[in-house]
Amino acid sequence: MDTVELNYYILFANYTQGLALLDMLKEEGLNARIAPTPRSIQGELSCGMSLLVKQEDIDAVRSYLERSDAEYHSIVEMPCQIRPNRNRFC
Repeated sequence: MDTVELNYYILFANYTQGLALLDMLKEEGLNARIAPTPRSIQGELSCGMSLLVKQEDIDAVRSYLERSDAEYHSIVEMPCQIRPNRNRFC
């Protein structure tokens, strides 16, 4: 049985909050990257930017968020939609 790889999207009210958190995570040596927010989870947020965190990194990121003053809206778990071999024909 295949296990589903999960990704975690940290959502923000604005782009400035996202960039600030990205810098804070990098200073702590934690992995995250800027990604467009999937439309299915964007909801009422006007900011289309999110931070994408892989499954193996989310516990450390959540721990950091609990002890920091970082601003963010929510964290949403989704099955990984990134297909590295998409559109490769050779």
